[in-house]
Amino acid sequence: MREFDLEELAGFNGQDGSPVYVVHQGKVYDVTGSRLWKNGLHMRRHHAGKDLTTDFQAAPHGTEVFERVSQVGVLKTAQPLERPMPVLLAKLLARYPMLKRHPHPMTVHFPIVFMLSATFFTMLYLMTGIKSLETTGLHCMISGVVMTPVVIITGLFTWWYNYMAKPMRPVLIKVFLSIILFVSCLIAVVWRISTPDILEDFQGESMAYLLIVFALTPMVMVMGWYGAQMTFPVEGE
Repeated sequence: MREFDLEELAGFNGQDGSPVYVVHQGKVYDVTGSRLWKNGLHMRRHHAGKDLTTDFQAAPHGTEVFERVSQVGVLKTAQPLERPMPVLLAKLLARYPMLKRHPHPMTVHFPIVFMLSATFFTMLYLMTGIKSLETTGLHCMISGVVMTPVVIITGLFTWWYNYMAKPMRPVLIKVFLSIILFVSCLIAVVWRISTPDILEDFQGESMAYLLIVFALTPMVMVMGWYGAQMTFPVEGE
């Protein structure tokens, strides 16, 4: 079959009427006829004329999509995608394929809702003076502290396995903010437990504590935004 190098392949990007070619595992496919590759752009994030082997690891579908299109060539000096890993982990992923993509999406919602709820119940306490609401906020923060390390670990695994640990800006921001979020919430929990009446009067210590609790919400929202960008890119990106 015809052999392409990356420089030559770049010309088949769907622009100015050119065909739309993509590469996966060293094979060049013609996806010109797919409406999902209109103008050489797929899901507003994947550009044609490139080797998408690494990007494909995070796709919500399998290699069956290539059965619907034609292979038109191969990539010169293509290297097979290999990822060294412990034998036990390789066997586990082979037995339970859902572990390749699902653990992080399945767990990430827990600290999100716990952190948001901590701010929400604390605010309700300030508005109503009902102590049980403030206690509920504390319990939410404790749950957030417990779940955040789980989410960080699953997120790092997903990044390593599906994205080859590429230094992607959204991921790096999420990793940094996750650590800050965990430390901030842990400080708030320890502070609140050691000083149960910290919100009895609004002095400097109380205001500092509230600042930490209320800061949990914007941090979660920023991380959620970057996480959503990776799955549902906004128009024009």
